[in-house]
Amino acid sequence: MRTSARLCTLVAATTIGLMTVAAPASAHVSVQPEGAAARGGYATVNVKVPNERDNASTVKVEMSLPAEHPLSSVMPEPVPGWEIEVAKSPLDKPLEVHGRKITEAVSKVTWTATGKGIEPGYFQKFPLSLGRLPENTDQLVLKSVQTYGNKEVVRWIEVPEEGREAEHPAPVLALSEADAGHGTSPSAGAAPTAAAQDSGVRKAEGDGTDTTARWLGVTGLLLGALGIAAALFTGRRRTGA
Repeated sequence: MRTSARLCTLVAATTIGLMTVAAPASAHVSVQPEGAAARGGYATVNVKVPNERDNASTVKVEMSLPAEHPLSSVMPEPVPGWEIEVAKSPLDKPLEVHGRKITEAVSKVTWTATGKGIEPGYFQKFPLSLGRLPENTDQLVLKSVQTYGNKEVVRWIEVPEEGREAEHPAPVLALSEADAGHGTSPSAGAAPTAAAQDSGVRKAEGDGTDTTARWLGVTGLLLGALGIAAALFTGRRRTGA
C-alpha cells in the first residue's frame, strides 16, 4: 500500500511538472515584419497587440520610436475602429535622405479605439511602414504602452537582456543584412496589407504546430514516467515475493 501511494505521488508530481512546462508563455506586444527588414532599407511591420485581461478591453496603444536611431519615414496604415496620432520631434542632427534634409522625425505613434477596442480573447495588428532603417544596429527597440478600459496601464518597456527574462519586454524589430534587391525606396515598405480590408482583429489562439509539439512531448514524458513507476512497482512485488 505504501509503495502504491508513493508511486501515485510520483506520477502526480511528474504530471504537474510537465503541465507547467507545457503551459504557454504570457503573450505580449510584439512587432513582426512582413518579409525582410534590412538595414538601410524600408519595411512594413505589424504591431501585434494581444488582450491579456478577461475583464477589460484594450483601448489605447502607444509605441515610441528610438531617438538614437531616427527614421525619416513612419507611415501608419488606417485601421477601422481606431484613431491614429503621429507625433514628431526635432532632430539634434538632421538626416539627409534622397538629397533632402530631414529636421524632425516621428517619435511616437498612438492608436486610440473609437469603438470596443481589443476585447478579451482577441488581438489586433497595427501596420506601419518604416524607413530608412538604420545601418549601424541590428535591432530597433520599440517601447510601448498598453491601456485598458478600466484605466490599467501596462508598460512594455524593458529592454531584453541575454540570460534574463523580462516581465514586460519591449517589442524588438530585428534587422537583417542589407540587401540591394529589397527595401530601397519608401514604396517598398508601404504596400497595402490585409488589415486595410478588415478590422485586423483576430481571435487569440496559440500556434497549432507549437501546441501539438508541446503536448506530444508531454505525453511522451508522462508515459515514460508511468513506465518507470510500473517497473519499480513490479520489482518491489517480486522482491517481496
